[in-house]
Amino acid sequence: MIRLLTGTIAAAVLFALGGCSIKYSASGASIDQGAKTVNIRFVENRAPIVNPTLAQKVTERLRLKVQSQTKLTQVNDEGADYEFKSTVTGYTVSNAAVTNVDQAATSRLTVTVNVVFVKRVGDKKGWTQPFSQSADFPANQVISQVENRLLDETILPQLTDAIFNRAFANW
Repeated sequence: MIRLLTGTIAAAVLFALGGCSIKYSASGASIDQGAKTVNIRFVENRAPIVNPTLAQKVTERLRLKVQSQTKLTQVNDEGADYEFKSTVTGYTVSNAAVTNVDQAATSRLTVTVNVVFVKRVGDKKGWTQPFSQSADFPANQVISQVENRLLDETILPQLTDAIFNRAFANW
């Protein structure tokens, strides 16, 4: 009787799971089955303060992230399966912490990028969203001394991760 019951339960479980499918990805990215191409347009820089290399750096980092974490092919085509249209809208330096004598102790560099994500496959649900990342530095340093390090080591990796995760990991 126990063997019959065990066999019946095992068969029921196999039958129930036979119709299920799970899509795994080493990167955690969820790419629609029919998607093969992506168009990551060159990022425009419309921030009031313009860093001359920022738009190119954001474009290259996002393209590299998508290329290394997915099997999508970068194309310069309006009909790509996925498309990113991005604009740098903010590039600011502000005081982050003040000492007890009203003097800045820490400054903060903040970069804001507005992204329009177009999805032409699957559920075709695109989105528009601003992404901001900041990094602090000692106020006694001039921004030009730390700018490239803050961008390359902190701000840009965090920005591209956030954009990638929103587009492909649904975060």
